[in-house]
Amino acid sequence: MVCGSLLVKNGTTAAGTQRWRCRDCGASSVRRRPDVTRREQLRRFLTWLTGKASQAELGGGTGRSFRHDTAWCWDLQPRMPITGEVHDAVLVDGVWVGSWCLLIAQSSTGTVIAWQWAASESTAAWEALFTQIPPPTVVVTDGGSGIRSALARTWPDTKVQRCIFHLQMNVTRELTRKPRLHAGKALRQIALALTDVHTVDDAITWRLTLEAWWQKYGHLTRERSMYDNGQFGYTHHRLRKAWVILHRAAQAGHIFTNLEHGNPRATSRLEGLNSQIRNLLRHHRGMPIEHRRRAAEWFLLLHEIPIDQAHKHAHQPAPKHVEPPTEDPIGPALYDTALSAEEGLWTRSGWAGRT
Repeated sequence: MVCGSLLVKNGTTAAGTQRWRCRDCGASSVRRRPDVTRREQLRRFLTWLTGKASQAELGGGTGRSFRHDTAWCWDLQPRMPITGEVHDAVLVDGVWVGSWCLLIAQSSTGTVIAWQWAASESTAAWEALFTQIPPPTVVVTDGGSGIRSALARTWPDTKVQRCIFHLQMNVTRELTRKPRLHAGKALRQIALALTDVHTVDDAITWRLTLEAWWQKYGHLTRERSMYDNGQFGYTHHRLRKAWVILHRAAQAGHIFTNLEHGNPRATSRLEGLNSQIRNLLRHHRGMPIEHRRRAAEWFLLLHEIPIDQAHKHAHQPAPKHVEPPTEDPIGPALYDTALSAEEGLWTRSGWAGRT
């Protein structure tokens, strides 16, 4: 206190907080713990952000007071703890949040390992994600753009497993669900048959079936015709693209990696996580892009740690360096944008100025 005397306990407040009183001057107060207060504000903020409770319910008053108390929480940057654990299989995929792409890496057991924001699924973006993780034995991917070259640079010894579901969807996108040609119908059935491949013998049978299709219908992929613009092109270009998708994946050995290493053969678990992020942002629709990015980051972090430990993984960003303003030199300016009498813009005196 101001008088410098020792304080003694003097009951509690209505909220149950210990009250202290000075024997000499009679003044009383409670001990303030800003760290505990902020920790509780962060907990309520994350409960609102990842749940369905309203701001008024969590703030104990109005939504305005809740936003006032937790406004500082938007500046915190959640960071995934780095454990250095080497995983046998890692699933990677991206989800779009506004104009930003969030690349996520998840273990085969459902643990979120790392994430990376990027403008697109480019090679540099995937490399930035892969450098955060020790090289696994197998990576499961949908074969998006830029990922192959990024894997060759960062994880050259890691085996690749193409997501069977995305592989089938890519073929269906080219052939449609009801192809007109017999060759297209047969090729789509071959792609759908990947779901039933569970043993090495099934994989050999599937490869022989794909080769038999090529022997029977391969000539269609090489036929060329003249278009209306006078240029030649492939007559059945969509059939050719569907064949190339399956052929390249099979030749690279990216389809049946799971038979040797026992890894997942689809990114379905990660797709479910992406769906939860979309539902979270849909529940808080209307937020600016920066808040949406923070919400996605907090969701991923809270997927791995309890909410009571969130304050240990929240980092305050470094303040931006602002250059001090330069003072204008004292004295007349040699070159300026002000008006001058020499330009003839002032009121003229003498005979020419008479009205």
